[in-house]
Amino acid sequence: MRRVVKNLALASIGVLLSSAVLGACGSSSQTRRYNRKQVQSSLSRLEAPGLVIGEFSLPANAIVDGDTIKVRGLETSLRLLAIDTEETYKRDADRRASDSDFDTYLKNKKGDSVRPAKAATPLGEEAKKWAKNFFAGTTTVRLERDHPKEIRGRYGRYLAYVFVQKNGAWVNYNVEAVRAGMTPYFSKYGYSRRFHPDFVQAEKEAKEKQLGIWKPGCQCYPDYAIRRTWWDARADFILDFERKAAERDDYIVLTNWDALRRIEEKLGEEVTILATVGDIRRGDSGPSQARLSRRLFKDFPAVFFDSDVFASSGITRYKGEFVAVTGVVNKYKNKYNNKQVLQILVSLPSQVKGSRLPLTETPLEPPAPATDAEPAASASNAP
Repeated sequence: MRRVVKNLALASIGVLLSSAVLGACGSSSQTRRYNRKQVQSSLSRLEAPGLVIGEFSLPANAIVDGDTIKVRGLETSLRLLAIDTEETYKRDADRRASDSDFDTYLKNKKGDSVRPAKAATPLGEEAKKWAKNFFAGTTTVRLERDHPKEIRGRYGRYLAYVFVQKNGAWVNYNVEAVRAGMTPYFSKYGYSRRFHPDFVQAEKEAKEKQLGIWKPGCQCYPDYAIRRTWWDARADFILDFERKAAERDDYIVLTNWDALRRIEEKLGEEVTILATVGDIRRGDSGPSQARLSRRLFKDFPAVFFDSDVFASSGITRYKGEFVAVTGVVNKYKNKYNNKQVLQILVSLPSQVKGSRLPLTETPLEPPAPATDAEPAASASNAP
């Protein structure tokens, strides 16, 4: 009952936002300015933790592609959780190359990378059309999070499940996109904490019916089995870390909204941080850094004063992959802006542990296995 009341309260905020935006249409410029300020003020509350974001109206150009939409009142598009549709064509050259020889086109897009490639495909275009049909006639959607502390992604977009009311019931678009074969269940950034069984069942149905990406001979990515192995290895690594973090306050997920506050509270102490590896800055005469991805231009530094420790840790191999990095929390003053900057100091190679690298390499530390159905719940990720 408590959750229902909370959901209704948060949903009413969304209605207020939608009403403010819609009410601005056809009114005076002064009223529009007032409503715009009112909307922005209400939106600031959305940065607070919680599962339900609210209800929002859709603009005319709401559908960006199969896994990205826009709603009125939010400046950025949404990144939809647990799905990853193939790309739509942005360049005529890609469309022509794809039409000419699809297999060669995909091979050229992948190049020498060990990671599967992302590329525009006819199935990506189909996913966008399917999304437009799904949302046709819809005026209001409800947005919800997967985790109360996971609010925005690296590029500032809200991370969300999108619900649409159909026949009197709220339907999860993310799950239905998987059921229609427009996307696999995308576990690259972790299993869905709230709807894992739904996504597993939806993908099973799509495969059995050979829909979308599962249709033999479709012009789509041919390597979803390889992608699944890679994605699930990352998801297992995340799940294993979150199980430990549920019992230890020195285990911190860097993308959580309160991560920096928690790290600062551990000043002078040792913490273990879960993040993906961003930029690597190798020091010729000074320390080396691995920038742990948090938010664009706001990544967190893991610092290695010993060049041998830096090389032996293998962290350069993990660029773009998940790692758990242990180090002592430290502050230093940036000489360019005189601001205090948080960092962790890594002193042993064993303080860097990574998820399984794609295709050819083995993990430094085997993650806890996940079941074929729902991953085991913990205090931090229980639905």
